[in-house]
Order: sequence, then structure tokens, then C-alpha cells
Amino acid sequence: MATKEHTRIAVRGLGGRGAPDDAVSDQRLWGSTPSAVARLLRPGLSRIAEQVIGEIVLRIPEYSRPADETYVKIVRLAVDEALRQFVDRIENPSRPLEADVFRTIGRGEANEGRNLDPLQTAMRLGARVAWRRLTEQAEDLGLTPQQLYDLGEAIFVYLDQLADAAAEGFDEARARAAGEMERRRHRLLNLLLSRPPASPDAIADLARTAGWRLPRTVAGVALDERCGGYRPPSLPPDVLAGLDRPDPCLIVPDPGGPGRAQTLEAGLRGWKAAIGPAVPLSAAATSLRWARETLELGRRGVLSGRRGLVRCSDHMATLVVFRDEELVNALAEVRLAPLAHLRPSQQDRLAETLLAWLRHGRGAGEVAARLHVHPQTVRYRLRQLEELYGDQLSDPDVRFELEIVLRARQAVSSGRS
Repeated sequence: MATKEHTRIAVRGLGGRGAPDDAVSDQRLWGSTPSAVARLLRPGLSRIAEQVIGEIVLRIPEYSRPADETYVKIVRLAVDEALRQFVDRIENPSRPLEADVFRTIGRGEANEGRNLDPLQTAMRLGARVAWRRLTEQAEDLGLTPQQLYDLGEAIFVYLDQLADAAAEGFDEARARAAGEMERRRHRLLNLLLSRPPASPDAIADLARTAGWRLPRTVAGVALDERCGGYRPPSLPPDVLAGLDRPDPCLIVPDPGGPGRAQTLEAGLRGWKAAIGPAVPLSAAATSLRWARETLELGRRGVLSGRRGLVRCSDHMATLVVFRDEELVNALAEVRLAPLAHLRPSQQDRLAETLLAWLRHGRGAGEVAARLHVHPQTVRYRLRQLEELYGDQLSDPDVRFELEIVLRARQAVSSGRS
């Protein structure tokens, strides 16, 4: 008859905590008793399996599929395999767990879109049913109270092992699914940014397989790759990320949605980034292009003092001005020619005064307030400008072109300082 210490040795073998040499020694200590216990248990396994399956199907809704023969067979296979291996390992504590079946069950739970709660509940229920059956049949089987106690302990050690194997399969499936979903989302981002634009049907098909709801509008976000070492951005799950691209970027669905701006700014804290305007899905590449131009102007200091997420929509005029700098420079040579013979310091003062006058009105008092100088100083400078430009300042087209080149000049000067 087995002693309590002998059964605990077997339990230790079931738990996998003994070295191989210890397991061989444990088996010698058991002598023929484990085989005898196993022979007592095996004839009743089919009845226990029926009871376990019946309880699981009755009490756990996720496993109640009487019309699904395949699923019923899977449940039966799992129960039969669990009971068979349990008795085999009672007989031979050094026998390793054959975990493939239970890893497969865990993977199936993940593929069904469930968490592990139903499976763990089913395992605990199965263990209770098996234990109850053993206690009911203990006398007929000739099991002593001590053997029954140690078998109960072995059941719950074994239960932990099955749960670990199922969790391993579950995690593998989830990781594989997440990786595949991420690859699909990456392909979707590439498709949205392709030139010429992809067809709406192609985008819709890939979006569906990637689990991405088609939005009404999107915005491109350009990221400064030099900030990538700070920390990865924390993004809402529906934002498509291309962080491994040569020019890191994002596609943000419905950028004007409630709380979207605040969430995006918080997630990009520590990054230098620019977001393009909201556009239809087919124009995602255009929004990103504008965002990249905005980010570049920020790098150059043209949008000085701007930190965090810069909005392209706040700087449209500057983007237009710098869209073709060669053309702006050519225009500047023409419109700023009257100042060319002056010293650089004089040019700067008169250019600053002229821009303030064009932007804020023709009153010396208002211009002086903007420039923080005395009104008399402004009047003196305006007289100089009138002498240099003559009647040109009364031409609205000339004033418009002057404001363009003076804004560009001011932005470049700010970026250099």
C-alpha cells in the first residue's frame, strides 16, 4: 500500500519539479503500487469522462454546442486525453506531459475570440467531477483515505500543468494573430499612401481584413525620426503607424473627432510631429505630404517656437509662401530692390516696418505699438519707404507681393536667429 510520502513523490513528479534521476529513484520507492492504483482507475475513466463532459456542456454556455459534432468531439478528446495522461503519470511520475493537445485547445480559445476564463472554469469543473467520482467509488476501488487524499493533491497539481499548457497555446495564437493583423495594417497604410491612389474597393477589402473601420476623413502625421529614441508613441488602436518607414508617419482616422486632438497630442509627447489637414481617404498621401512640409519648416525654424504636434492648418499661408522658394526669392529680388543699396541693419528696420504697415494698417500709432517703438520713429521710416517705393505702395498687387516676400524674409530670419 502506498504511503503518504510515496504519493507526494509521485505528485512532485507530476509537477515536473524533480530532476530525471530523482524521478527514477521515486519510481523505485513506489515499487508496484503506482501500477496497482493505475489499474484500479483505468476501467472507470470512460464513466468519469462522460460525467465530466456532461457537466461542462450543462454548466458552461461557451461549450454547449450539441448540434456541432466537431466541437463535441474536440471536448471529448480533451477530456479523454486529460484523464488518460493523469492515470499514466500516476503510474509513472517521470513521464512528461504530452502538452500538444492542450496547447491546441488554448489556441482554439484564442481563435474563437474568447479569453481563458471559460476554459479554466471547464478545467476546474472537470477536476471537481473527477474528484467526486473517485470519492464515491473509493471503497469499491479499495482506495484508502490516504491514497484518496494524495490522488486529490495530484489532480490539482496536474490541473495547473494543463492550464499552463493551454495558456501557452493561447498566448502563441494571440501573438500570431496580433502579428498578422499588424502586417495587414502596415500593408493598408502603404496602400493608402500609394501614388496613384489605390482603388476604393482595394482599400475597403484590405481594411476589412485588417479590422480597420473605414473613416470619413483621415490626416497624415509626419514624425521626426530623430526623436524616435525618446519613447515610442502611445497611440489609439485605430491609428495606422508606419514607424519603421524611412520617414516615420501615422494615418489618423477622423482627426476632428471628439477628444482626438488631445489624445494624439498626449500620445506623441516627446516627439516632434506635424499633422496635415483632414482629407478624404483617397487623399491621405496629400495630407501626409503637407504634414512633412510643415515638419521640415519647423526643423528649419521657420515655424519658430512651435513644439509638440504642429497643425498644418494653422500655417497654410506659410506653406503656400514656401511651396516654391525659388519663385519667392525671384519675386523678392524684384520687390525688395529699392532696399538693396542700404546697409543690412537699415534693410531690416525698414522691412520690419513695411511688413507691420501692410499687415496692421497704415496708422503710425498702430504700427508703433506692434513694433514697440515711438510713433515718430515709425513716421520717419514710412517717409523713407515712400521715397524709396514712390507710387508702388498704392498698387494693391504690389502690396500683396510685398507682404508675401516680407513674410518669407521674416520667417527665414527667425529660423536663423
